[in-house]
Amino acid sequence: MSRFRSVLFLPADNARAVEKARGLDCDLAVLDLEDAVAPDRKAEARKAAVTALKTHPFAVRVNGLDTPWGADDLAALAGTGVRVVVAPKVESAATVIALAERLPEMARLWAMIETPRALRALNVIAASGGPLRALMLGVNDLAKALGTGPSPDREPLKPWLAATVATARAHGLLAIDGVFNRFQDAEGFASEAAQARLYGFDGKSLIHPSQIAPCHAAFAPTEAQVAFARAVVAAFAAPDAADKGAIRVDGEMVERLHLETAAALLAAL
Repeated sequence: MSRFRSVLFLPADNARAVEKARGLDCDLAVLDLEDAVAPDRKAEARKAAVTALKTHPFAVRVNGLDTPWGADDLAALAGTGVRVVVAPKVESAATVIALAERLPEMARLWAMIETPRALRALNVIAASGGPLRALMLGVNDLAKALGTGPSPDREPLKPWLAATVATARAHGLLAIDGVFNRFQDAEGFASEAAQARLYGFDGKSLIHPSQIAPCHAAFAPTEAQVAFARAVVAAFAAPDAADKGAIRVDGEMVERLHLETAAALLAAL
């Protein structure tokens, strides 16, 4: 599975931002046709996205099928070769099925979890199968819908951070954390990205290019973690460990499940 540590959103109708995104090292750049685009510019943004896809593998966030623009967005993407389509405010398996019927050929669907209804239907949504490949938290809409107060560590959302990751893992999907709005607050972003990694997210949604490098740093293993992983692999490779399920490494008892984790970490370097 490809890495999607950094998922950068940018307005599809902002030609300068789109051109700049071609040279950025984010893992995925998403042309936004939804929240970042005013209603009277939807058609223009859609046309710009189709043009941009001719020369770069952007993803696209479409408008919902319950809006005046969603069906037209998906129809316009047919034949573009787009590989990832992000759908906002997915609340049911029926929505996933309806989107799947309209997706461009070979496109994969990422479902945004942004409402209380979506939270209550997480497992049903994730079990929809088909082209669904990721659950993405839309934290701004979710916090608004829940009526949560401000918190530097997202205290009110913690149960849903964990639930989204657990549900994604249960169904073999990616789990992508939401955006951090204060893009000039480097310390705050680093803290939230580290929290996302701690909770098990595969990556984080971004709103500014300046967040790419710190995002990659947050999702990269530390030197100490790499060293320990190598020690675990080496210890289990020793002849006297062949028949052992648990051994001691650097003062810790580790089992073969830790060997699998260590091997996966090293393989991702």
